[in-house]
Amino acid sequence: MTILFAILLFSVLIFVHELGHFVAAKLSGVQVNEFAIFMGPALWKKQVGETLYTIRLLPLGGYCAMEGEDVDTDSPRSFQKAAWWKRLLILVAGSAMNLLIGILLMVIVYLPAQQVVDPVIASFEDYATVDDGAGLQVGDRIVEVDGEKIYVYSDFSMILGLNPGEYHDLVVERNGEKVTLQNFRMEKHEVSNEDGTTKQLFGMNFSLKELTLADRLDYARVQSLNVVRLVRLSLKMLLTGQAGLSEMSGPVGIVQQMTVVAENSSSRLTALLNMLYFGAFIAINLAVMNLLPIPALDGGRVVGLLLTTAAETITKKKIDPKYEGYLHGAGMIFLLGLMAVLMFKDIFVIIRG
Repeated sequence: MTILFAILLFSVLIFVHELGHFVAAKLSGVQVNEFAIFMGPALWKKQVGETLYTIRLLPLGGYCAMEGEDVDTDSPRSFQKAAWWKRLLILVAGSAMNLLIGILLMVIVYLPAQQVVDPVIASFEDYATVDDGAGLQVGDRIVEVDGEKIYVYSDFSMILGLNPGEYHDLVVERNGEKVTLQNFRMEKHEVSNEDGTTKQLFGMNFSLKELTLADRLDYARVQSLNVVRLVRLSLKMLLTGQAGLSEMSGPVGIVQQMTVVAENSSSRLTALLNMLYFGAFIAINLAVMNLLPIPALDGGRVVGLLLTTAAETITKKKIDPKYEGYLHGAGMIFLLGLMAVLMFKDIFVIIRG
């Protein structure tokens, strides 16, 4: 069931993304030659007017093929002949649709929530050492850790986990004022569990907050912002060498993670909400990642559009779009190769157990 749900989820996200390009192109008067879900040989196709609609074999993306997208043609309705701002809207429409559906799924996930843990300190355990005279106090709302905003309770442990070491810069809200604790020692202590195992804890207990409808909507908003931040932090870790290919997952790895989460859910409703959260997470990830300035991605095409528009305005000469097309073609080959590597890596991990 999880695999079927994952296939349906990826299909919907791809469809929504390409639908964004398609609708924006149609509204801009640009000719759309083909609207395809997935890649590879066509399993189903139907010609409606000027547009061929297809469903293809390989569940790896999809496309909205516009007239004159990478080459100049004589058609007055080609992509290249549209005003630059119309082309820009068409390019960003796919990510905008993914972002919209991601936020909508977040709202659905958190609508049933009755209460959440708030990043407000309720009490300290006897062994805690973070509540000394110059430290944290009961009632403090943690609003920032090491320069990153704390929207929800889970942000606190996430940011501390990404920044190893005991000393951190904190900003808390205390009695309506912000208090800064620079280079503050966040000391963990070993605590025994009932089963004899141990865990490392700060000794802080946080408050529970009852949610109104407005709170649930706001919680969905900040969780969406959190996903955007996770993309930024993940890219930073990749660029700085803190993370490598082994930490990346493709579709197979994501389905495996979804399966584990579903199996560990306490009820069918919880499992469904967890799956929908995965959907929201992936949708927002796609929205942000697709706008990165990488050839073949929409972000790379946006950069190319802005650069060529500026160059043509200055030189008064038309730049042949085929050169940009070559660059995006090379980028597509690289991305497909990366997806293949990640897929085989994920399969190997699953087989190895």
